[in-house]
Amino acid sequence: MVWVSLNNRPYKFKFLNSPAGGSFTVEIATNRAKTTLSYNGQYTSDWVDGATYPSDYNKSPGCITTPNMHTQNQSMAAGTAFAISYQSDIKQVTPDNLVVFSVRYHTPWLRLTTYDVPQNLPACPPGGCICAWGWVPNGCGEPNMYHQGFKCQVTGATSVTPLAAPKPPVWCEDNPANCVQGAKQMIYWNQQTGNNIQVDGFDLHGQNKSPAYNSKLGFADGAQNDIFAGPPSNGQPANAAAPPPPPPTSTAAPPPPPPTSTAAPPPPPPTTTAAPPPPTTTAAPPATSSADIEVVCVTRTRAKRNPKATHVSRMHRRRAELNF
Repeated sequence: MVWVSLNNRPYKFKFLNSPAGGSFTVEIATNRAKTTLSYNGQYTSDWVDGATYPSDYNKSPGCITTPNMHTQNQSMAAGTAFAISYQSDIKQVTPDNLVVFSVRYHTPWLRLTTYDVPQNLPACPPGGCICAWGWVPNGCGEPNMYHQGFKCQVTGATSVTPLAAPKPPVWCEDNPANCVQGAKQMIYWNQQTGNNIQVDGFDLHGQNKSPAYNSKLGFADGAQNDIFAGPPSNGQPANAAAPPPPPPTSTAAPPPPPPTSTAAPPPPPPTTTAAPPPPTTTAAPPATSSADIEVVCVTRTRAKRNPKATHVSRMHRRRAELNF
């Protein structure tokens, strides 16, 4: 079967950056000389071979052969995809750990193509990941399978939830309920060994069935957001205790005014009129009285408060090259 060739392994120390929740743009060309990586880009154009064609370039019912893009027009371009393996050694990459994470319908077509990255794609190991670009043309020539490998890394990752084990895609154009849900393998078809899909008969347009990175096999256009083994996680335990709330603010009520206690004025001394003294008696001395005084005391208390905190995050973008 056609696989990522170990004799044409990804460039050492060069990485394709895939920003989590963002996108990256690659150059698809018939030859590296037709990209900005050669001759300062003087032989490039909007098209894959450096030439110029009408925006509605169409050869239907025939096929476009210049450049040889194996399609009749843009609407019939089969679609391309990027997949990722969380292995740093290309010899450890297999169909069982290479997961499609981004698809672009109606490509290849123009030289610049942009692919979207799932928000929750986790970071790669220290040695990076291995990514692969794939394309299976929809007729217009032999049923070739294009497959190219790259060293890659995920930037701006916020989740640590791993990818689920990918399953082989199945033909489901005529019954979307049969489409494989979740993580899917790349397409391996019409090879001597290692095929993961078989098709026969005709599609809904009356053409011979040809598996491709589009809705016929249940691939959505853009980031594949259903490829994870569980919900996103930042690595914190699910039952981690929430931070305690700030203590309630307690303020003592103002003290009541102390009761006023005033001694009652002493009663006037009784008036005593002495009877005509007998010759041998004298008057008695006047009587007196007094009152008590009460004192009241009140105590006040004050509680402390706790501060609060905030945080921010950001993302990035990057470019790379593809040849076929």
